Amino acid sequence: MNFKTLLSEEQQKPYFNELMNFIDQRYVEGIVYPRKENLFSCFEACPLDKVKVVILGQDPYHQKGQAMGLSFSVSKGLRIPPSLRNIYKELENDLGVSQCNHGDLTCWAKQGVLLLNSVLSVEDSQANIHKNKGWEKFTDRVMEVLNESETPIVFILWGKPAQLKAKMINEEKHLCLKSVHPSPLSSYRGFFGSKPFSLTNEFLEIHGMQPILWRIQDDI
Repeated sequence: MNFKTLLSEEQQKPYFNELMNFIDQRYVEGIVYPRKENLFSCFEACPLDKVKVVILGQDPYHQKGQAMGLSFSVSKGLRIPPSLRNIYKELENDLGVSQCNHGDLTCWAKQGVLLLNSVLSVEDSQANIHKNKGWEKFTDRVMEVLNESETPIVFILWGKPAQLKAKMINEEKHLCLKSVHPSPLSSYRGFFGSKPFSLTNEFLEIHGMQPILWRIQDDI
């Protein structure tokens, strides 16, 4: 199933209409991230039928200019957020990949890494403020569709909201990697040393797929 079909199906459901009405109102009355046109950018950067890996987080960055519609990613030129800095540290420890000087993860998405959050919008300086407004039902459906994929997928679930999706994954077919969130508040409780990048590539290679090139080129 492609994203256009999935979205069309969900738009017929009452929960999704209520969610969109709420989101539209908040864009008018508050300061919402990411920009409205980028709410579903992760599916444009990595089409559902091309997904090899899912990196699932909680919700978008909640500071001005950071959220771009891809979980954990920020546009070039912006300061690398602490969570992403910790992701880079784990990548370096896991695969020896030196840390990049920018935070744009689009190159991962282009290789089949869906950079998804459990909740796709947030308001300025209010983390997880759009929890339980309907996004979880939508991303549940995304996970169900991906679980039905004939091709094995690696699901990397970071943090409690992401780990709640594990129940939708057939772990006899797919690989499910769970750890605490890479946030500085939790990263030392099991994120560091979890080796998600090498485990992902091992799984992909075992199943005859091209491994992900995790190295990100510096913005020179």
